[in-house]
Amino acid sequence: MDPLLEIASLAVIATIIAIIARMLKQPLIIAYILCGILAGPYVLNLIQSKETLDLFSHIGIALLLFIVGLGLSPKVIREVGKVSTITGVGQVIFTSVFGFLICQGLGFGFMESVYLSIALTFSSTIIIMKILTDKGDTETLYGKIAIGFLIVQDLIAVFILLFLSSMQGGTATETSFIETIILGILLLLFVFFAGYFAIPKITKIIASSQETLLLFSVGWCLALASLFQYFSFSMEIGALLAGVSLSISPYRFEISSKMRSLRDFFIIIFFILLGSQMAFSDVSDKIIPIIILSIFILVGNPLIVIFLMGQLGYTKRTSFLAGLTVAQISEFSIILIALGIKLGHLSFQILSIITFVGLITIAGSTYMILYSNRIYPCISNYLTTFEKKGKKVDEHKYQKYKDYEIILFGYNRIGYDLAKSFKKIKKRFVVIDYNPDTIISLSKENMDCIYGDAGDSEFLSELDLKNAKMVFSTIPDFDTNMVLLNRIRKENKHSIVFLISHQIEQAIELYSAGATYVVLPHFLGGHHASTLIEHYKFDAAKFMKEREKQIKKLYEKQKMGYEHPVHEKNGD
Repeated sequence: MDPLLEIASLAVIATIIAIIARMLKQPLIIAYILCGILAGPYVLNLIQSKETLDLFSHIGIALLLFIVGLGLSPKVIREVGKVSTITGVGQVIFTSVFGFLICQGLGFGFMESVYLSIALTFSSTIIIMKILTDKGDTETLYGKIAIGFLIVQDLIAVFILLFLSSMQGGTATETSFIETIILGILLLLFVFFAGYFAIPKITKIIASSQETLLLFSVGWCLALASLFQYFSFSMEIGALLAGVSLSISPYRFEISSKMRSLRDFFIIIFFILLGSQMAFSDVSDKIIPIIILSIFILVGNPLIVIFLMGQLGYTKRTSFLAGLTVAQISEFSIILIALGIKLGHLSFQILSIITFVGLITIAGSTYMILYSNRIYPCISNYLTTFEKKGKKVDEHKYQKYKDYEIILFGYNRIGYDLAKSFKKIKKRFVVIDYNPDTIISLSKENMDCIYGDAGDSEFLSELDLKNAKMVFSTIPDFDTNMVLLNRIRKENKHSIVFLISHQIEQAIELYSAGATYVVLPHFLGGHHASTLIEHYKFDAAKFMKEREKQIKKLYEKQKMGYEHPVHEKNGD
């Protein structure tokens, strides 16, 4: 089949399955993997141009991790470096030990148990990045920690793969391994110096042209990815570091927004190809081990992370949300087993087993992460045993009073203007936000604020909702707003409740549940523009005055760092 026709056929099948998935409110990642299975050798056998699709999928991975790297500034790395390193290394050690014991108990041989236990330790950075991005959680504390320990896992995976690749006749070449480490350090130094000295000057020169800026960004991403791959390192790490090197650039938001559509197309090819490579043979007698290993990944891995983060002093909610991100195996797991087969250590049956475990855990963890806010309240009480007593690392409260007339959920963009109005009318108010950076910044301004999630019923129970005269949520997420609204109306039937919605249907539902007023930003913007036209008609001078006012406000917000939504879930 012609490669172009092949891609067109895959696009049509993926679209149909995606539409069905959206109607059933299912995650699109699963739809793309199912498309790959349907187009694979076991059903339609449409995929013939594997090399072309493989190239596209690699570009998608590179672009995805490049955009992730754009958000990993040195500040973020310092913030979560310790917990990410301890949790990442600890999870790998605990999972491999318990995994080995389980594999031995299931009757696998020693070498098979070693490979399988190591393969079970690695989680899919690519899939988790996609889910966190879709949820808008990459800037939350748990999102930053999860990204951190996934990177630690990837680094460990790369070193293990390098070690195995250097094996000749069952033994590793020590000189080759040491040379590889030295080369890796040199590459890191190159990226650091390029990112610190050369990149800022280049971007400043080309930033006047958006097309040139985009072209340079894509070129830099693929160049570093190719460079790392050329020297037998992970292409993913090269792409990620390319993004990190641009993370301190003032143009990172423009670069990120322009590359998202490009990323989405290519990453879809990756998931389709992943589905097509699922091996469904030679496992008829291994169904029980597959189920047990899948349960271990889906339940055991999160519990290990929850335990480790609990010991480091984090709340059970943050630990739980971060723990769910390791409830699947990664592409490194499959590569590791494939390498073991090439070295003659394993049989093809092990590859089929790990592939099945991958499919089950990827599907299961996707649902768990997407619906984590609904799962958590059901098991919250059982997680208390993992939580250390006393003040938590991620509990930020900066309060002068215990009672407030106004509670504002979400400070980003809309919340910023509201807080200014609350100050003008001299009412006591407190800001609730799920971004720790925002809370720390507000505390420096002597503004009362609390780190917390509006969707956490336990957290809401600690707030004085009964005496609040007004509650304003700038969170556009419908489920979160319903949880918040129901809680408020249960305790306070007279409070004025403002909510945000982007959908007319959802706004009507919120009104039915007791909202006082629902703000629809898109309609509000149109209404404001039409009001200006009615008042000023063709008076250009008055429009110029409005223009100057808005420009002043925009610069003010830009200076404060609110020109880009850092967390859509907690502030539109």
